[in-house]
Amino acid sequence: MNQNLLANIRIVLVEPAGALNVGSIARIMKNMGLTQLVLVKPRCDRYSEEARQMAVHAVDVLENALIVDSLPAALTGCQRAIATTVRSRSVPIKLETPPVVIPWLLTPNIKSALLFGAEDRGLSNDELKYAQRFVCIQSNPAYPSLNLAQAVAICTYELYQTWLKMSNNPQQTVISKPEIVAKDFMPTNAPIDVLEGYYQHLEAVLLEIGYLYPHTAPVKMEKFRRLYNKANLQPEEVAMLRGILRQIRWATKNQSNLRND
Repeated sequence: MNQNLLANIRIVLVEPAGALNVGSIARIMKNMGLTQLVLVKPRCDRYSEEARQMAVHAVDVLENALIVDSLPAALTGCQRAIATTVRSRSVPIKLETPPVVIPWLLTPNIKSALLFGAEDRGLSNDELKYAQRFVCIQSNPAYPSLNLAQAVAICTYELYQTWLKMSNNPQQTVISKPEIVAKDFMPTNAPIDVLEGYYQHLEAVLLEIGYLYPHTAPVKMEKFRRLYNKANLQPEEVAMLRGILRQIRWATKNQSNLRND
């Protein structure tokens, strides 16, 4: 199985605060064959002595880490994203365990990301909306909170174990698991940033025509995101949907002009 499957996966840390954690995560990534580390608005110095000491022989992962100002920028070009969360939200989401959902990222020719939130708050609702699936690491309810580096270690270990199994059976495109159905591995060809452009376009048009109201828009848009994530949209399908939105705008504007005449 091609090493490229692991090379296509980004580990994205949103506002990491601890240099020790970032250094540990760099080491864990190298242990598990991963190289793409992306830091969104880091609150620590990846070049600090603390980070370098924890990275040990993975200083190259630290030095090559991409620093970006927003989560959408971190996901540019990605077609799949899984977010780690234990949050309950206004719109119900399906929380899956690492063995069930992590293999979804290992699909040929698909760029993917695994998202982790800041140590003190996790991922916000606004940040979670960029993911298509959600992983929850089950732990003792009496003390369920995991350290950031520990959470990354559990998820990346699962990634590497899946990759090893696929490598030992090159004829398999995916690992056969009873929890995972074949349709889950159909390519989600439309990049996340392309989908995000569509969601913004859709929200603007629905507000204009009165289907959405500002105070209800966030919840309604979350439901649309869930709906479209199930569809695994391809780029040409997103283009078609945006064409419909442009036509709605044209028709609304022209009808308004006719009434004024």
